[in-house]
Amino acid sequence: TCGPKLNSGIAEAAQVVRSGGILALKGIGGFQLMVDARREDAVARLRHLKHRDAKPFALMMPSMDMVRAYCLTSPEEEAALQASAAPIVLLRPRSPKPCAPGGLAPNVAQYSPFIGVMLPYSPLHHLISRELPFPLVATSGNRSDEPIAIENEEAQSRLGGIADFFLMHDRPIARPCDDSVVRVARGREILVRRARGYAPLPVRVPMDLPKVLAVGGHLKNTVAIGVGRQVFVSQHIGDLETSEARGAFERAIADLCRLYSFQPDVVACDLHPDYASTRWALQSGLPVVRLQHHQAHVAGCAAENDIRGPYLGVGWDGTGYGLDGSIWGGEMFLVEDGVFERVSHLRTFRLPGGDAAAREGWRSAAGLRWEIEGPAGLAELPQRAVIERMLERGLNAPLTSSVGRLFDGVAAMTGVASRSRFEGHAAMLLERSLEGVHTNRSYTLQERADGVADWGPMVETILEDKRRGVAPGWIAARFHNALAGWILAVARRTGVSQIALSGGVFQNSYLVDRTVFLLEREGYAVFTHQRVPANDGGISLGQAVMTAFHPNRPSPAQSEPNQSEPIMEAPKCA
Repeated sequence: TCGPKLNSGIAEAAQVVRSGGILALKGIGGFQLMVDARREDAVARLRHLKHRDAKPFALMMPSMDMVRAYCLTSPEEEAALQASAAPIVLLRPRSPKPCAPGGLAPNVAQYSPFIGVMLPYSPLHHLISRELPFPLVATSGNRSDEPIAIENEEAQSRLGGIADFFLMHDRPIARPCDDSVVRVARGREILVRRARGYAPLPVRVPMDLPKVLAVGGHLKNTVAIGVGRQVFVSQHIGDLETSEARGAFERAIADLCRLYSFQPDVVACDLHPDYASTRWALQSGLPVVRLQHHQAHVAGCAAENDIRGPYLGVGWDGTGYGLDGSIWGGEMFLVEDGVFERVSHLRTFRLPGGDAAAREGWRSAAGLRWEIEGPAGLAELPQRAVIERMLERGLNAPLTSSVGRLFDGVAAMTGVASRSRFEGHAAMLLERSLEGVHTNRSYTLQERADGVADWGPMVETILEDKRRGVAPGWIAARFHNALAGWILAVARRTGVSQIALSGGVFQNSYLVDRTVFLLEREGYAVFTHQRVPANDGGISLGQAVMTAFHPNRPSPAQSEPNQSEPIMEAPKCA
């Protein structure tokens, strides 16, 4: 009697999907766009209208029996699917050709080794799943790079050119919140995107914090507030590339502060001057603490794992602004009492085209080959003359120590992928090429006396193996093993017993498993992220805890809460 009330019938909405149409359904944290995941034409049309060229779509399946029919599952993965948070769980497909008759459309997730699956988690999802007892694409209700729609009129305006039918109700959504994404590794749940069901639950940390607002990075943005020994991390906000996304970022800050009646004394942000989050911090009127990107990565991992004493922090990702103004991304720090010593990093190379290299891995390959072969290494490039001038003069060809860009370069040199159709695509394909390959052999990634890991001999051997016709999977295995071996070598040299792994590169399951195996075999304690993502979604947590050690920090906000009290305090207002 009281509601909520639907704007139309379930059967009518279901018929739109059966006929190949696109349904906009109002969920808990925002609208979702749904199509029949078995119909290639429907998925292709959704991709075109949503401007999502190749990035995998998540699926909603009505039951665990259906999930098991399509995917390989472990007890831990099934527990994650059925947990109250009801996240998207990344699973291996049961068939190498899930697009067989009655199976999934090939364009659902053709560039990923995983299928992202969730179960119905709201009454409306259960009702529509009863009418549509087959896999549904269930993706966020937005165009790429825009925030998710949450209000009925807003959804009809923004999604009117995409959806054929709207299934809405009159229950308002207080704040936007995407579906969370997790995978299971080493027998435990690892967050890839922290949102519905997890945010803003607090992360307890082992130090007293000032009243800090941490505004995160530019990509996969989250924000966080720190009080006492708790950090409340927001839901996933996303990339701050558009004015709409930046508006969502500002609303998330206001919402989080209002929810906990919080007034920050200091703002923590990234060193990068062009990040939208950094610009906001500098214009906030509050004292600002600017912190190095990769140090924030490993500080967050150490804090959520309650690491005490010195540790080796490994921060590997695509890009981050370094203390020397160059692009970092392959860093190792010896950390004690909040002091970071850069003890090792990847040998630098140039990225012709700058940011374009993140999408076009052949540019990273060109920078690597230039260093060891000179102009001869560019012979196969269609834009050879332009790239050669860039590299010769260092024009729009910044230096980087990025392991993420090294992955892209190796993927291009092996022929696995010369371009990325979405972030991390080339590295994902390189990891997928490892299927069925088992070897302990490794390329040479030798640390020099100055702590620089020289990839030169490794790249020379990779190119020779490629010329000899060695399969990409075997090259990829020796490459991954070399990276894991580098971490072990630095751990031995520094003499610490605790290792923290952070950064987007460590979303690679094989690399994490290989590194943990090598380190634990020799008695090291290895820590990875659990409650925030290893990617830039965890940066805000690291920024918050680093502020406690900054020389310009305000006094801690309060003493440690009573151990007998719940970790999460009830918000004072909402």
